[in-house]
Amino acid sequence: MIFLSLFVIYPMLYNFYISLFKWKVVRIESFTGLDNYFKLLGNTQFHRAFINNVIWILIHVPTTTILGLLLAVLLKRVKGSYIIKSIIFLGMVIPQIVVGIMLLFMFDSDAGVINGLLRALNGIFTSLGMTELSFPIRSWTAYPDTALPALIIGSIWIWTGFAVVVYSAGLEGIPKDLYDAAEVDGASPLKTFWHITLPMLKPATIVVVTMTLIWVLKIFDIVYIATRGGPGGATNVMAYMMYEQGFVFYKWGIAAAIATIFTVIILAFSIYLVRAMVRR
Repeated sequence: MIFLSLFVIYPMLYNFYISLFKWKVVRIESFTGLDNYFKLLGNTQFHRAFINNVIWILIHVPTTTILGLLLAVLLKRVKGSYIIKSIIFLGMVIPQIVVGIMLLFMFDSDAGVINGLLRALNGIFTSLGMTELSFPIRSWTAYPDTALPALIIGSIWIWTGFAVVVYSAGLEGIPKDLYDAAEVDGASPLKTFWHITLPMLKPATIVVVTMTLIWVLKIFDIVYIATRGGPGGATNVMAYMMYEQGFVFYKWGIAAAIATIFTVIILAFSIYLVRAMVRR
């Protein structure tokens, strides 16, 4: 409780205290109450950052969850699957700062591997006379319409390893007797997966979905390194806006208000996770 109070409760309360004031660089200028929160509610930049976070969640969470589940199931009976799982897990091991730099190179118009693959596909389409299907070659992170999808693809690569590990652990906990009984009853692999594997993996799914939601809400590193929230705010998210307001513009009250909103949202998901696991 002492450590929890010092490193969690006190910082949360002090952050809320900071959010109630208008700051002049490092000094309190005046008490504003909840004015910083009302400013955020009417701030179009915050609206866009929040929407970008929502888009990120809507694409990233289901994609990562489904990919993690499928890979864990497919690799369960593969000999030496731990090697493949280790490779998939590399995204979790590599620092996100490095991942941000890698994304810049991967999506570069000249040296990027993604555009190299697109050029190869365009060549195939051209040879087949299907030029209308050709893909544009560009630096994805430099254009407003492709920057956010490029970063989301990178984040999916990072986090899929986590989902695979959690689901693999969940699969090991399913009693083999259930599968033997299903086989004796003549259940197809699809029915076995739908009626045994999927329901038994509910705790693992809760963990994957909740932890992924929390991680996406806090996403910052790859945005900071790859795009700085640009171009034109296309990749701006709440965590980056919080950093920018505090450490670039020295608007500590606004930054603290964003952090408080963060805390409330993340606490809501955390409480849901704990209650869901307890009910289980």
